[in-house]
Amino acid sequence: MVKQITSFSRNGLLDWLYQRISAIVLGAYFVFLAYFIGSHPNLTFGQWSGLFDHLVMKIATLLALIAFLVHTWIGLWTIATDYITERMMGDKAIWIRLPVQVLYSVMLSVLVIWGIVILWGGH
Repeated sequence: MVKQITSFSRNGLLDWLYQRISAIVLGAYFVFLAYFIGSHPNLTFGQWSGLFDHLVMKIATLLALIAFLVHTWIGLWTIATDYITERMMGDKAIWIRLPVQVLYSVMLSVLVIWGIVILWGGH
């Protein structure tokens, strides 16, 4: 059993709820993108760029990035605690769980920051 809780909310029910809400946000975002691509059969870079120039789309994309961060963090934390430590090595495996969590924390941070820079960085 994991004794140190380092999940997003420190509560399993809230983690579950955050992950479901983030899935809905990501699903809605990607359904809209699929609709946009499908309704523009000869999509040009100018149309695509124009879509992301709108403030509403920038905010929606920022929300999707945050939802991605929350969803992925909870999922990877669950995998790290349930499968890497508990099933593979028992309670004494913090020495492997901690580096794994640090690695994907850094990767997620870089991806989200990169997305924000691309989104709000200008042309």
